[in-house]
Amino acid sequence: MFYFIFLAAILIDQASKSIIMKAMYLGQSVPVIDGIFHLTYIHNPGAAFSLLAGKTNIFIAVSIIVVAAIIIYQIRRGEKNGLITICLGLIAGGAAGNLVDRIRLGAVVDFIDLRVWPVFNLADSAIVVGSILLVVMLWKSEGKT
Repeated sequence: MFYFIFLAAILIDQASKSIIMKAMYLGQSVPVIDGIFHLTYIHNPGAAFSLLAGKTNIFIAVSIIVVAAIIIYQIRRGEKNGLITICLGLIAGGAAGNLVDRIRLGAVVDFIDLRVWPVFNLADSAIVVGSILLVVMLWKSEGKT
């Protein structure tokens, strides 16, 4: 299940970015729900919120380490199903999706614009959802040990 989620996150992320790059020009913003949700095609040369813009090599190295560490951990724990497998697949897949952009373009393609938050993408969403689920799962399981 881990590898299915990992690969699905990468493929869905890269497919969505490919559609945006073909359908829009860089900097273009199209309202889906005016003032609430727009598709805004940008390149983010940094991390979240464009922090450390231009440090692409650092982000590539960190992404490779994170993805490799998660895969190694998953191999060692065995192919168990469950929430932790889903969380790790989402986190690693999201990190790998953005890694592909950094290697290919030198920046990450972002396009989901909620107008109250910096523009992001589906890889970012996979990382955030996987991380939140993992924290909640660990938090709930802490009282059981």
